[in-house]
Amino acid sequence: MVSNYLLLEEPIRMASILEPSKPSFFPAMTKIVGTLGPNSRSVEVISGCLNAGMSVARFDFSWGDAEYHQETLENLNVAIKTTKKLCAVMLDTIGPELLIVNKSKQPISLQEDSFVVLTPDQDQEATSNLLPINFSGLSKAVKKGDEIFIGQYLFTGRETTSVWLEVSEVKDKDVVCLIKNSAVLAGPLYTLHVSQIRIDLPTLTDKDKEAISTWGLRNKIDFLLLSYARGAEDVRQAREFLSKLGDLKQTQIFAKIENVEGLINFDEILQEADGIILARGNLGIDLPPEKVFLYQKEAVYKCNIAGKPAVVTRVVDTMTDNLRPTRAEATDVANAVLDGCDAILLGAETLRGLYPIETISTVGKICAEAEKVYNQDLYFKKTVKYVGEPMTHLESIASSAVRAAIKVKASVIICFTSSGRAARLIAKYRPTMPVLSVVIPRLRTNQLRWTFSGAFEARQSLMVRGLFPILADPRHPAESSSATNESVLKVALDHGKASGIIKPHDRVVVCQKVGDASVVKIIELED
Repeated sequence: MVSNYLLLEEPIRMASILEPSKPSFFPAMTKIVGTLGPNSRSVEVISGCLNAGMSVARFDFSWGDAEYHQETLENLNVAIKTTKKLCAVMLDTIGPELLIVNKSKQPISLQEDSFVVLTPDQDQEATSNLLPINFSGLSKAVKKGDEIFIGQYLFTGRETTSVWLEVSEVKDKDVVCLIKNSAVLAGPLYTLHVSQIRIDLPTLTDKDKEAISTWGLRNKIDFLLLSYARGAEDVRQAREFLSKLGDLKQTQIFAKIENVEGLINFDEILQEADGIILARGNLGIDLPPEKVFLYQKEAVYKCNIAGKPAVVTRVVDTMTDNLRPTRAEATDVANAVLDGCDAILLGAETLRGLYPIETISTVGKICAEAEKVYNQDLYFKKTVKYVGEPMTHLESIASSAVRAAIKVKASVIICFTSSGRAARLIAKYRPTMPVLSVVIPRLRTNQLRWTFSGAFEARQSLMVRGLFPILADPRHPAESSSATNESVLKVALDHGKASGIIKPHDRVVVCQKVGDASVVKIIELED
């Protein structure tokens, strides 16, 4: 098992822990994905979320229609202009998710040791004795003794708001279950999860395709979150579908691993996907509790080595209703950072939570503290060793830039890039300082019109730990003359100075192309 990259070289004064942290322009190097919904869709609240550290907005299509999400997105665009904070957009698919609709919206009380029937007849009303589901094949998929879990929206794991069932018998298309714990199911929609059973439904459903080809295409989404990814073929099919939609060819696919089948096929999924979401809610039901930490550490390590973002979910569930996380949750966030995750995804905490802004701020502060004791030196050596020799040209430049920045104690690394690949490779080596990714737009044509690329690449950097993008003037190509490069560099340095990360006499490492050569240089700033 991979050990934590925790750096505590010598004992510290315990009293120093109480010293306030220094304010920073960037709340943390680790990114935060916020799910926008009922309690986080106004311009005011979204602006607060952006200022608190949210860099990616997730739109969950398992509930709410396209019109609802469009209103929220338009509010997000207003908030972006108001706060001048860049934010990427992520569409989360429904996938083969089993749902129970409570049309009456009245709380449903389930009593331990009683029986409840799961039926595919969705014309029925949800009651304490009968729960209609959106899948007609459940009776063929389960057998006596199988476990079924039901919870509101996203699994809370709290025994008063979610329920464990055990299949007692199968009657035609109905499944009779024994209730294992008393619970009250509140709200209009509940998710149903069958432990370690394959559900024979497509990963990308017709409803998902409609949402992507309409709402997703209209808004040029940056990320597609592929729910219930079970194999590499799922990712390939999703990418083929996106490639037919013109503007979405550049959309990155993040595979959400949330069942045992996805876990078994993790390596092949990682190879095809642009990033991985560790959905600890669903998968945490399939795995024994004592195995969850092992899965997280190994999955994050594999993502780190591949240079692909790893995103951890379900970290501060109690902040849905409370202003402070539990001690265990605060430690969990820090451990996710020390494991090497790129981002933390907040679901119910911001979607319907009472304190979305405070939650993002709190998680960001915990991440920032954990980053201070992250053993970058150990991580760097292990990554270089894994990559091996001979390195590719770009990998060599990236690792050299990070090594130089650490040796000279640079305050920032500035990387000129068109595709974003060079900047992502630098971030792969987890430098202790921010990486300013100066994205140089490219002029493209489809024979009918001219367009500039670069916006996608800049926003997609917002999912990578330590990477902070700047979209440069398109008149300055990435491989241009010395004069224009110096002009773009000045813009990047001015941005760094304005944000407070670059100060007089600081050293800055610059990675750029000059002609056909890639150059790493060190600049020492004057007053």
